[in-house]
Order: sequence, then structure tokens, then C-alpha cells
Amino acid sequence: MTADTRRTILWVVFSMSLFLIYDAWNRHNGHPSFFSPAPAKTAAAGSASAPPAGGSVPVPAGQTPAATPAAGVVPGATAAAPVAAPAAERVTITTDLVQATLDGTGGSLTRVELLRQRDPNDPKRNAVVLEQSPQRLYVVQTGVVPPAGGAGLPNHHTPMRAVPGERTLRDGQNELRVQFESDPVGGVKLVKTYTFRRGDYVIGVNHQLVNVSGAPVNPRLYLQIVRDGNPPLGESSLVWTFTGPAIYTDTAHYKKIDFKSIDKREPNEKPNHETSADNGWVAMVQHYFATAWLIDPANGNGPKVPREYFTGKVDTNAYSVGMFVPLGEVAPGATRSFDARLYVGPQEENKLAALAPGLQLVKDYGWLRVIAEPLFWLLTQLHNVIGNWGWSIVGLVVLLKIVFFWLNATAYRSMAKMKAINPKIMEMRERLKDKPQQMQQEMMRIYREEKVNPLGGCLPIVVQMPFFIALYWVLLSSVEMRGAPWIGWITDLSRPDTLFGTIPGIGMPIGLLPILMTLTSLVQTWLNPTPADPVQAKMMWFMPLAFSVMFFFFPSGLVLYWLTNNILSIAQQYLINRQLGVTK
Repeated sequence: MTADTRRTILWVVFSMSLFLIYDAWNRHNGHPSFFSPAPAKTAAAGSASAPPAGGSVPVPAGQTPAATPAAGVVPGATAAAPVAAPAAERVTITTDLVQATLDGTGGSLTRVELLRQRDPNDPKRNAVVLEQSPQRLYVVQTGVVPPAGGAGLPNHHTPMRAVPGERTLRDGQNELRVQFESDPVGGVKLVKTYTFRRGDYVIGVNHQLVNVSGAPVNPRLYLQIVRDGNPPLGESSLVWTFTGPAIYTDTAHYKKIDFKSIDKREPNEKPNHETSADNGWVAMVQHYFATAWLIDPANGNGPKVPREYFTGKVDTNAYSVGMFVPLGEVAPGATRSFDARLYVGPQEENKLAALAPGLQLVKDYGWLRVIAEPLFWLLTQLHNVIGNWGWSIVGLVVLLKIVFFWLNATAYRSMAKMKAINPKIMEMRERLKDKPQQMQQEMMRIYREEKVNPLGGCLPIVVQMPFFIALYWVLLSSVEMRGAPWIGWITDLSRPDTLFGTIPGIGMPIGLLPILMTLTSLVQTWLNPTPADPVQAKMMWFMPLAFSVMFFFFPSGLVLYWLTNNILSIAQQYLINRQLGVTK
């Protein structure tokens, strides 16, 4: 295989990588993929509408197979689906960060609008995470069940009354409490209290059980999140962020459970995740946002709280993830209280890491997390000093160039030597064009005598490509980048540069950064050795122009990174060429 052939293969690999990234960004912005039809926008797969109440009551492990399909699984329906009750009272809570809706049916949290986060697909609207409507199902539910399961105690179908009180967090007020009470069910009265705090996406949830019967009870509390299986609008079929349940424990660590794996699970099959522990959390994850149930061991529940994890299908295109927590025996006339925390908000990595071990893992970095996490950490440290995400990206490029300086210098020297011997190679190819085997041997001899590695110039591309893709995931997944300005016309580093508007009809944005990116790519091509094959030489000039189309759709933060890298690479290569006396 000749050096030119190897170079061509590397360019093809590089081209395909950029094309796949472009397809991901195209689908991310709601446009059809080149390889699949446009994604469904609202309708739930296989169902005309979402289940009205999130399916049946979860069943604890330990029952007989006749009672439940599998231990710890939420069955779609062991009997007829619950009959829709009359419209229950709904309470809307407004704080500085969220507007939340609580439903009197079970005191469930059925809608959360984030007042400081814009919708990923419509910047004119606020982002809505939880929602219960004919098009979407994403709710949080809690209740209690007897040790053997069943619906004999207050659960998320039980009517509850909202206690009168404030519904808006006033100026100077740091927290707002909303309380729901049920009538006794099975001799147990349930009081559920939500606590919303200023500047916090964490909601405190207190469950108070009052045994008004004449016999002791031994209930289990369940905390669950129910969501439809629809992917976020604009998700690519090739490069995508994870949507679905996740469970974390100290022993099994972070485990994502795909909706398809839940669908394929047999009735008596054990779930493919840990089902019991005395630590950890459950979450429902999607692009940019997450909902998670957390139990704080420091809130009076003891250092270790036993819990049983479950996932399951509760209805057509509706899935749950949650945990059971035993509350112990409650004597007649006694009261038992349990505190939990519910996070509903953006995937702000550092804040999530401070809430619970491993919670930052809900931020999906794809398969390059090992590179993406250090890159984001470096960006964060630079941002703490500089105070601007755009200049932090520039600073990150400078640091990477320093780290790879000697590797790049070696590669550029190899490319400069290739440029210097190129006339000799061209003459030899012309002289031996009818003797391919002798031409190959003569070429290898020239490389040995001149001490040139024909693949040396490809190393910067190969080494830096994972960093390029990892930073793409950082910019794509980081809520911190959304709405972050750089300079002048760049007001959102997570969106394309649109300085000169868009092309009518196709919606292609036209910006200054991609134009500069194209020009610097052409300069790099000019500085590189000219391939001996005329067809390959033309291809080397065509590729930067072809790639430039993709960069017009990329987030401006990513284009800024690559543009800065190009400028520094050009400067370094130009200086090395001058040192070696290589000129055009």
C-alpha cells in the first residue's frame, strides 16, 4: 500500500467522522437525517394518548409469580386499567426557578416548567420537563403499599386534598411548602408535603403515615418516575444522547436501562440491573435534563436506608423506574415520617455531582466520556478564571496545543520533508509509471535515505480527532453552553453562527466563523505536501470546501475550537517550514 493510498484512507475516515457529526447536528436541530425519515414529533408510539394516571401500582419483590410478572417490575396491567376519576384539584406552584403543577390524584407532580431554561427546539418557550398530556407522559408518583403488594393503602391513584396556603414564592421568602392529605385507606392516612426552595431545583418530599386503625401496619413507600418511550425531538439515529431510566449504586455504579430492554424482558426474567441496596438513586434521563429520586442519609433516616429498585412497563409506551423503601412497623395511633429529595432540572454537571455520588453521570457524553469529562473540567476551570465560555474554549485549544506540541512539531517536520522531496518523487513516478513494483521499491528507498515517514503528517489528525469529537459531545450535552455568549454577534455557543442570516428555502445558516474556518483549512492544505497523484491533489483541495458546508451547521463553540486550532497549527507549520527552508 502506497503512502498516497494510506493518506487517502485517513482522509476518508476523517470525512466520514465529520459527516456523521454533521448528521447528528442536523437531526439535533429537527431536520431529517440522510439515513432515516424525520422523527415523530408528538404521538406516542403505539398509543394515541398517554395513560391518564401512569398505570398500575408498583408491586414489591417477593410475591408469587401469579400475582406479578416479575419481582420488582411494574406490570403494565395485572387487571383492567384504573378507571379515570373525576378531574382532581390541581395546584400550581411558582418559584424563581420553576412552575410546578401538583395533581390531587395521589398528590403527583405532573408538570414542571423551568423558568430559566429555554426549550431546546424553540428558544421562545421555557423548557418543560415533566408533563401529562395526550401527547406526552412524564410524571413523578409516590404512595405506599402493603408488604405483600396490592392497592390497600394510599397510592398515586388515591384522591388527596391540598391544604390551603401560599402558592407563589414571594420576595424575601426562601421556601414554600405545599401539603396534600388523604382520607384513611386501609386504616392509614397519608400526608405528603412538598418543599420548594429559592434557587434550587431540588424539591423536598416528606411522607407522613398516620395509622388510624386498631392494628399495626408494615407498609412500603414507593418513589417512582413514569415516562413515555418517545425520544427527544431531533435526536439522530446515528449519534444520539441517551433517553430512559438509570440506576446508580455504590457496587454496580451507573446503569442505563434502555426502553427496548424493558420491552424484551420476559415476565419472570430478572431485570438487568441491581435490585437491592442500601444506597444509590434512580433517575429518568433525557437530553439536557434529568429527574432523580434521592435519599439523603443525613436527613434522619439513618446512615443506610435499605431500598429495592425496579423498572418496568406500566402501559403501552409508558415505562417506570423507582424504588421501594420499607418504613417498618407502625403501631396503632402512631405516625411514621420519611424524607426524600426529588431533582427536576438541567444537567449542570458540577451541581449534580454535589447532590449525590455519581449523579453527574446522567449527562450523556457518548462513548468518549473518558476524554469529554476532563475537557469539560478544563473548560470549567478556565471559565472560573476568564468568565467567558468562548474565551475558555480558545484557552483550552492553547493548552491542547502545548500538550501536543512536540508530537505536532515532529509531524509537521515530516510533512515539510515530504514537501521538500516531492519533486524527486514526482520525477521518479513519471520515470517508472509503467513499472509499479519497481516504483514502490524506489519510493521506499527515497524515504529511507531522506529519513522521511510518509505517515508522520497524519498523526495530528489521528490524535486530535477523538478530542474534536469529545468536545462536540461536551458542547452538545452541556446545559452550561446554552445561551452562553462569546463576542459581538456570537450570543449562544451551542447554536450555529448566523451573522449573515440564512439561505431561504434550505435554512442553511451563514456565519463568519465557518467562513474563516474554511479559509484556514485551505491554507493548511496549501502548506501540506502536494500528493503526486493529480486526482488526490484535487481531492485535497476539494475536501475543505466540502467540509465547510457541515461547519455552517455546527455550534459556534465547536467551530471556534477548530478555527483556533487551525490558526495555531498554521503558525506552527509555517515556522517549521521556514526553519527547514521549505517554501512554495
